Amino acid sequence: MPLYKRKPFNLAEPPQELDPNELVFQVRFTKEIFRDYQDYLKRLNLYRQRVWTCKVTGKTNLTYEEALVSERRATEKVQQFPKELMAPILHLIQHSTLSLKDLVNEVYTKLQECFFEGLELHGRKEQSVCACRILKILDDGDTTLYKVGWVDKAKKVTDTSIVKADELIQKKPPFSRNVLKAFIRESTSKSAPWTVHENLAKKYGISTELPEELKDKFIVQNGKVHKKAGRSNVMDVRLNKINKKRKESENENLEAMGVIKKKLKKEEEKLEEKPVKYPIDDLLVQPAADDPVFSDRPILSTDFRVPMDCIGNLLMVWDFCCSFSRLLHLWPFSLEDFENAVCHKDSDLMLIVELHSAIIRLLIKDESDYFMSIQSKKRKSKITLTNWAEYLCDFLEMEGRDELSNHVATIKRGHYGLLDINVKLGILHELVSEALTTYAIREKLDDCMEQQQALAATRREELRKKKEEQHLKKEEADNKEMDQRHILENGKVNSHNYVSQQGTEKVPSSKKNHISENGEIANNLRMDDGGGTERVKNLSGTKDSMKGQRRGKDRDKEAREKKPEEYKEQHLEREIEKLSIRTSSLGKDRNYNRYWFFRHEGRLFVESSDHKQWGYYSAKEELDALMGSLNPKGERERALQRQLEKYYLRISTALQKRSKDVAQKILLEEAVLRRSTRVRAQPRDSPAMAFLRYVNKWKN
Repeated sequence: MPLYKRKPFNLAEPPQELDPNELVFQVRFTKEIFRDYQDYLKRLNLYRQRVWTCKVTGKTNLTYEEALVSERRATEKVQQFPKELMAPILHLIQHSTLSLKDLVNEVYTKLQECFFEGLELHGRKEQSVCACRILKILDDGDTTLYKVGWVDKAKKVTDTSIVKADELIQKKPPFSRNVLKAFIRESTSKSAPWTVHENLAKKYGISTELPEELKDKFIVQNGKVHKKAGRSNVMDVRLNKINKKRKESENENLEAMGVIKKKLKKEEEKLEEKPVKYPIDDLLVQPAADDPVFSDRPILSTDFRVPMDCIGNLLMVWDFCCSFSRLLHLWPFSLEDFENAVCHKDSDLMLIVELHSAIIRLLIKDESDYFMSIQSKKRKSKITLTNWAEYLCDFLEMEGRDELSNHVATIKRGHYGLLDINVKLGILHELVSEALTTYAIREKLDDCMEQQQALAATRREELRKKKEEQHLKKEEADNKEMDQRHILENGKVNSHNYVSQQGTEKVPSSKKNHISENGEIANNLRMDDGGGTERVKNLSGTKDSMKGQRRGKDRDKEAREKKPEEYKEQHLEREIEKLSIRTSSLGKDRNYNRYWFFRHEGRLFVESSDHKQWGYYSAKEELDALMGSLNPKGERERALQRQLEKYYLRISTALQKRSKDVAQKILLEEAVLRRSTRVRAQPRDSPAMAFLRYVNKWKN
């Protein structure tokens, strides 16, 4: 069962005295039953929060349903764990005090260094590499020899021989570290120290006695390992028990007096009186008088060429190819061309051939299980137009792909194009899922994460410097303002002194000074007719023009200084965006429909809550109508609205660009059709048939 905040979670008990004909609310994936709709809704909202942890794998930030699926898949993988390795691995796990990560690394390293009886691997036989199984380990003290049985495709021993350790090849253990983690969690009951389940210990003959170095810290009681408690700990436990009993008795007395019930009623009344604080769950939002006028949600376009239940796989494969095109050495292609290519019946279509070949080359370079299987079949090292289907059949014939392996015969006959669309996309989905586990992809993701973190740190540093500069400029402006005030105050004092000194003296009319209200002295001298007034006017005009020129230069200087900063900030944002390979949904609406926007596609896709229905918006007007239909009082629609506002410019630009491209393609198609009608030829050069002209320009 999934863990709630890393702790066990108990499901709700079914209601008592339930009538078979009574209408109730049931949670689909836990089968819990509720009479009250509010209780059902609260529990459902709790399950939809990302606070759950997969008990088997330890994955966090999952919904309850995602944690259930993760546990089921991990358990299936654990059940496929090689039985011949269980005993040696459980011996390494028993009573280990290492952390889970260190324990996994230690076991993984020892499996690469050591060989065990029953281990399946490869060995050198007559200058070739063949699959074999270790039957017995022969140790005479000086050297260790291994009796191996050579196995065929059905994994039956056909011959035996004795080989040395350097003649055996084991590049990787037959499982990943994640599977080993899940196995350790499933096979143990305690992690400090790690304790194997009793039934497994008995089955594989593993000792349950504690090692000497752990007997001082732990003790075994009733088959379980417990930490030894000191004297202070025992006293604390006794005091806690006494306090607990005392509180229980006090609560019983209070309940008898009815005090607790009265308090609960008062609290409920207070809660009812409190106004609703938004946002709340979208399904609980009721229309109100202060609500704005919401626009009608636009109708989704659903004119896909592939079946509706295949669109998720179509988008997933295409987004993977676009995100890792450089690593795959695969020239990018549009989603429309990919969709047309999948629907086409030609088996040697270049886009499909190059797509499969690029992913298969990546799997071969990883030297995983697929590499070992094709090596045993002695395939050629180069994938070509004529043999790519053989490599694909080898992939489909591997374990765990029984449904897809039924179509191997059709592919071998050269009729790949005649397969159903859902089968083609199912094959590509399996290839992409396998490619995501390769070392090259993981290394690429790690590099992108490191570069993103470095760019984010640079951006934070730039913002910090910008704030400091703004703070310094503000301080300088304040200081200038203080200086100006000080000058004005001094001017007032001087002007008052001047008036007091000259108050009794007679001043000639041509030299009288007029003192302004703000303390400045304005010289209104009476000039003669010799042009003095005009000279004063011209002088003041030149001063004003010089001030205007200085202001203009300052503005230009600020603009020149400002542009590089803004450009640098935008450049950092663009670089961070380029490095974001993972595509996440923008959010959900009130009905839990998910909204997806892909960087290389000018459409906004919408996925239903049950993952069965898809649609899209392709016009800016539809995007505006969608944003106007979202109610910010709901939690989901509020978050979705914020994401759409954040990426509005990018999404609207992509939608407008696609609309122009579609209009231009229609015009070109009409021109091609008119020309082809005159010359009586097939319109192969039409934009709609661009997928037929695909060429992989990045091919090795």
